Amino acid sequence: MTGDSPFAKRWVHVFEEDTPEGQVYRPETAKIPLSRRPRARLELDKDGSARLYVAGPDDRFIEQPGTWKEEGDEVVIRSRRGGTELRVIDRSEDRLVVRVSSAGATSSRGGETAHGHSTKTTKKRRPR
Repeated sequence: MTGDSPFAKRWVHVFEEDTPEGQVYRPETAKIPLSRRPRARLELDKDGSARLYVAGPDDRFIEQPGTWKEEGDEVVIRSRRGGTELRVIDRSEDRLVVRVSSAGATSSRGGETAHGHSTKTTKKRRPR
């Protein structure tokens, strides 16, 4: 892998910085604002393995093993369970910009559903 190394870091989705190009991830050691909403995380190992950490039903993190490889100028991360693909389209020592695809849908902004969050809608209650 050329350029800035994304290894030996746990990357955290900082959704406040998302852009139309993609989701922004910062190293876990960066100053990241507190949030009530769980933040997805990812780790890449030099051997081609990856780990995605997504919020479960009770907001505790669930590890999803995956793999990564370079495809042109991008790093592509795929969940071993299938259905989720993350493309690192820009990277530096302290920032990754990631485009997320899930089951044929692509999201760059607010794509938390690609990380396992529920898409259920709540029912409106009738006034009594």
